[in-house]
Amino acid sequence: MRGLVALIALAGLGVATYLTIAHYDTTVTLACPDTGIVNCAKVTTSPESTILGIPVAVLGLGFFLAMGVLSLPFAWRHRALDAVRLALAGVGVVFVLWLVYAEIVKIGSICLWCTSVHVMTLTLFLVVLYDFLSRRPAHQTR
Repeated sequence: MRGLVALIALAGLGVATYLTIAHYDTTVTLACPDTGIVNCAKVTTSPESTILGIPVAVLGLGFFLAMGVLSLPFAWRHRALDAVRLALAGVGVVFVLWLVYAEIVKIGSICLWCTSVHVMTLTLFLVVLYDFLSRRPAHQTR
């Protein structure tokens, strides 16, 4: 399970890096169809693609980098970091819910790259939650 967290974080870091480069370099065109509801350019250039002037992709970089660090062997040895890992993954899921709402309701388009990040974030949360619950000592009955 722990290796899976690192693998997902690394994949997420890769996609977030790609989206960040595309945000700052206008000559980069995202490999994404722009037909119908799927339109990465519309999503990634919308007002919702930044928060307080910070690109959402940069926030994704920070999230996946933090999850990657928290998946290193030293971090798994410190049980106090279990709750931090779970809380960070939970915040990621809440943020993803807002982003999906923004894509569907406010923008009216979805970005396949963004959706891959959403799936990775949800998967990270589920894996971390499973690990958190399985590492907790069972209550002893009397």
